[in-house]
Amino acid sequence: MACVLETPLRMSVLSEVTASSRHYVDRLFDPDPQKVLQGVIDMKNAVIGNNKQKANLIVLGAVPRLLYLLQQETSSTELRTECAVVLGSLAMGTENNVKSLLDCHIIPALLQGLLSPELKFIEACLRCLRTIFTSPVTPEELLYTVRMQALKCFSVLAFENPQVSMTLVNVLVDGELLPQIFVKMLQRDKPIEMQLTSAKCLTYMCRAGGIQTDDNCIVLKTLPSLVRMCSKERLLEERVEGAETLAYLIETDVELQRIASITDHLIAMLSDYFKYPSSVSAITDIKRLDHDLKHAHELRQAAFKLYASLGANDEDIRKKIIETENMMDRIVNGLSESSIKVRLSAVRCLHSLSRSVQQLRTSFQDHAVWKPLMKVLQNAPDEVLVVASSTLCNLLLEFSPSKEPILESGAIELLCSLTQSENLALRVNGIWALMHIDQIMSTHGKQIMQAVTLILEGEHNIEVKEQTLCILANIADGTTAKELIMTNDDILQKIKYYMSHSNAKLQLAAMFCISNLIWNEEEGSQERQDKLRDIGIVDILHKLSQSSDPNLCDKAKTALQQYLA
Repeated sequence: MACVLETPLRMSVLSEVTASSRHYVDRLFDPDPQKVLQGVIDMKNAVIGNNKQKANLIVLGAVPRLLYLLQQETSSTELRTECAVVLGSLAMGTENNVKSLLDCHIIPALLQGLLSPELKFIEACLRCLRTIFTSPVTPEELLYTVRMQALKCFSVLAFENPQVSMTLVNVLVDGELLPQIFVKMLQRDKPIEMQLTSAKCLTYMCRAGGIQTDDNCIVLKTLPSLVRMCSKERLLEERVEGAETLAYLIETDVELQRIASITDHLIAMLSDYFKYPSSVSAITDIKRLDHDLKHAHELRQAAFKLYASLGANDEDIRKKIIETENMMDRIVNGLSESSIKVRLSAVRCLHSLSRSVQQLRTSFQDHAVWKPLMKVLQNAPDEVLVVASSTLCNLLLEFSPSKEPILESGAIELLCSLTQSENLALRVNGIWALMHIDQIMSTHGKQIMQAVTLILEGEHNIEVKEQTLCILANIADGTTAKELIMTNDDILQKIKYYMSHSNAKLQLAAMFCISNLIWNEEEGSQERQDKLRDIGIVDILHKLSQSSDPNLCDKAKTALQQYLA
């Protein structure tokens, strides 16, 4: 009798298991997203340590649906993460499970998931990938037949991430370092998308400190490849991406800026970015015209951005840029464009070029650049205002012919308003620009000193506080301004505090303030020296004269000599 009952009993149990599994799969198709999420969570709990349940769910078609939900942008991050967790759990079952997942093309979906900004989702995808690739049934070459997704993943991971970049530099793939593989992908016989993405990977690793700027893979491979992407033979989208990536690569390195400037006539090549849409395309090809119109503003902003990086430090490069066909007119026009990206890049370019004393006296004056710049400052987002106000600071320097007309146009009121901004960079720029000292301090000194105090009291980084103390030192160079400082006990105590700070840069900046206040050749120096002695400044100077830092030591000794003279 027992033998007769065995088969029906097994069939009954199997039917129950299958029905239970079917229930989990059916819930994945519920129109209510919350019910779908709960269904995936319940499925996750059901498959843990249960290989039979895993096999049943795979047979019943759970994997394609989970992959679909994982890839949908409309799916919540929580749902996508839970789908990746379930898939990872299924991969921990038998080798047949892994084969089934591979047949459903799980690897491209997971690699695409690594491009997400959501860390938990990325971690779930990575855990699943690790499980799959540690299985003996997974061919290693699969990772490289979805190479573009992997490249994009590496570029996202390396961007402004020193820890990841340092790790990637030392990764070995079949005995070859990862950067060497990226360099091979820069070769001209590779697809353009692959060349560009590989260049991005190397650029981001370089900027994050993983690769030195003088490394051959940067100087001889990455930089020339990006310059090549800027040529007119490339598609407009490729030219934009190439210029933007190159601008980022060379942004902070003088030598790379110099190399780029003499590579394939890059400066002249970029002038072609301003010639879209062309009149020829308007006549011969309406589709081409439409395409050019869509990309015209992207080309201009990319060109301005690259020009800004090229001219950031070198006077000869700035001269070449300004001498490029209609360059100043293009910048002036760019300042009033409707596209915020073009305006911002045009201002950045102008700021870069404004670091040239020669150009401030010639090209900037000839084109009355200050006029459109003042218009930009009247109404713009903070990111534009920060760069525009930095440029205005340069135009207001003593040797700039633009200084007087700018002041006459109402700049003082504008700059004073910046000193009250909630944006720290704008406050600092406003104060810097107001250093024509006695005239402005006599009318707006209270506002300026209040802004300086707030910055010195706030939780800001060393560089910002150093810059603010330098501003204070410049203020202390004016006759009327000296009295504003000397009658402000709060400011004096802050200078005293920073003279004894643990950071030598802040100490030195505070010392500049004191030196200007006690200089004995100026009227009222004796009274100022006496007051500063009374609050303990001389005692600090004696201590600093014994400092191991030569700059601090020399500055303190020079200041003490003013008391003895």
